[in-house]
Amino acid sequence: MTSQGRKQPGNESPRAGGLAMDCPSVVAAMPDLLFDPAAVPAPVRAHLDTCVSCSAELGSLQQTMQLLDTWEAPEPSPYWNARMGALLREEQARPARGWAGFRERFVTRLLLSNRALRPAAGVAALGLVLAVGGGTWLDLASQTSNRPAQGVQASNTVRDLQSLNENAQVFQQLSALDEPDTTTQQ
Repeated sequence: MTSQGRKQPGNESPRAGGLAMDCPSVVAAMPDLLFDPAAVPAPVRAHLDTCVSCSAELGSLQQTMQLLDTWEAPEPSPYWNARMGALLREEQARPARGWAGFRERFVTRLLLSNRALRPAAGVAALGLVLAVGGGTWLDLASQTSNRPAQGVQASNTVRDLQSLNENAQVFQQLSALDEPDTTTQQ
């Protein structure tokens, strides 16, 4: 300790409020000391009363803040404003290049400059949407009506009846069995 009751730099301060404060913790709390001193806990204040290096650091930061409060940002020169305005106008006047330039020229020349083409372009776009959408719908409708339902299987009886319907010879043989036999009864 020094003769004024302050500790040498880097030493811990005694416990204040039940908490021991070290210099790195107090340095971390210095922004709060500068901007909102009421929010700083008592152990930090007790450490500042006893530590020379932390008190000197806080004093240096307070002087820097006072100096920054008096500083005024310089105004840009009128030449800079005029030159920046000229550069912006040049950039806006320059035609766009590449794909963006082509798209912009297309929209400007065909759709925006000639008012007579606007309704025709709208009708053409609507027709294209209807043709693509209608064709897709018809294709999907025809595909679903020709296919049997997925996941539903016919029973064995239904399959047998379908095969009998397709085989005319078997059908004729069954009809012959149903007729009464006249040769054996006499």
